[in-house]
Amino acid sequence: MPAGDLEWSCRRTLDHVADALVFSSAHLATRATARLPRVRDGDPARSVLELLTTVGTAAILAEVVRAAPPGTRAFHPAGMADPSGSAAMGCEEILIHTADIAQGLGRSFRPPAALTARVLAHLFPWAPGEVDPWDALRWASRRVSLADRERLGLAWYWHCAPLAEWDGTIKRRMAPPGWS
Repeated sequence: MPAGDLEWSCRRTLDHVADALVFSSAHLATRATARLPRVRDGDPARSVLELLTTVGTAAILAEVVRAAPPGTRAFHPAGMADPSGSAAMGCEEILIHTADIAQGLGRSFRPPAALTARVLAHLFPWAPGEVDPWDALRWASRRVSLADRERLGLAWYWHCAPLAEWDGTIKRRMAPPGWS
């Protein structure tokens, strides 16, 4: 069963969340300056219920973020992420893909507004501030259109570096995403 509008199944989407969390954790923990090899890519023998436990890898990312010394930077295709950018990307993966999976299962999902607003402010500082943060985050992550903005295409990207480095422009991919 597809996860929302994605081509991925709910199972594949859930597995992607764990992959993304481990990816960010590994890069930040090692202060990688280039892409590291993938450290996992699912376990087809596991049930969806068993795979739900893999979202607990968010605790690894949280601990790595907490332990990172000031000034730490790590590779991400979107740019050299700081610890708060790595945490925000992990949160965005969990929030957006939980909504995708919930939609695929015919359920609703709405995360806490304060968390959504913090993730939105760091990753998408160009997103509209006059709309509900959850709607703005879903728009910035190409899930929905807004009343005055079309749904984004595949070119969207995160601003994962410190906000002080944001140049005021909308961040776009220079190459197609690896998951497309």
